[in-house]
Amino acid sequence: MKPVRHLRISLFILIITIGLGTLGYALIEGWHPFDALYMTVITLATVGFQEVHPLSGHGRVFTVLLIIFGAGTIAYAIGSLLQFMVEGQLQTILGRKKMAKQIDKLQSHYIICGYGRIGTLVSSEFRARPVPFVVVERDPELCQRLSEEGIPFVQGDATDDEALIEAGIQRARGLITAVDSETANVYITLTARGLNPDLFILARCGEEGTEKKLIRAGASKVISPYKIGASRMAWAMLRPSVVDFIDIAVGNQNLELQLEEIRVAPGSTLVDKTLVSSGIRRDWGIMIIAIKKNSGQMAFNPESTTSIEAEDVLITIGERPAIQKLEQIAAGA
Repeated sequence: MKPVRHLRISLFILIITIGLGTLGYALIEGWHPFDALYMTVITLATVGFQEVHPLSGHGRVFTVLLIIFGAGTIAYAIGSLLQFMVEGQLQTILGRKKMAKQIDKLQSHYIICGYGRIGTLVSSEFRARPVPFVVVERDPELCQRLSEEGIPFVQGDATDDEALIEAGIQRARGLITAVDSETANVYITLTARGLNPDLFILARCGEEGTEKKLIRAGASKVISPYKIGASRMAWAMLRPSVVDFIDIAVGNQNLELQLEEIRVAPGSTLVDKTLVSSGIRRDWGIMIIAIKKNSGQMAFNPESTTSIEAEDVLITIGERPAIQKLEQIAAGA
């Protein structure tokens, strides 16, 4: 039986006992209900106060029975309360330690600052991939929800160094700041950039003029959900087939086709090979839509004679098993 249920049952029995004691004194001794309640409470509490009124023989017998039954009820209630408090604290402490160890083991993970509407959707996308990530949230209610959903989180303010360090920012691959406050987004970006100069920081922008501030603060990329939403609605009206294709390529519901970017490691066997000699299209049926060079230049629809270089990012589309195989080869595995 759970501690909460123990506590509820014991409190219910205690209330029933007080009610029966009050009723018993009122019927046996003919006392006023308040006097009967007072006598019941001091009897159950065993404080040793003087009786409200002289007791009859039947009243004394009733008092003895009330003490015997009531003492057991109070002991059970106190025990249930202590069990609830101790087990609740232990579960909280053990849960935090377990989560802290889980976060400490993460490498090349992502940090989501804020578990509001945007943060919730981003975490859902990450869980569907699956991608390792940690949420930094200060709202106790949202933290309780994160705990129930089994999502690693750090309860704290993302503008503080301690919270980001606890989330493993030095080992993280990227950070998404998605809190509602524009000022907080700027502070989080500044703090994250100072703690990890090589971190990829994606910042949410909700107001005009904030984008430049976020870029100056150190954001790698700034996205406005409102602009993206408006653009997506316009595309859905003007180019519905294109939007359908994008939904198929990047949607979680699709189990066959996947649009992915794959970075080529220096030790990969793909280095210095052309697209045709690599066999990417021939052997695995993967299409290379574009290649992003280490300089940042993007080559769209590259020719088959294009050479693959180390640190190139291949923008690919294909079936998931083939994509996963190419990821392993590109990583040098």
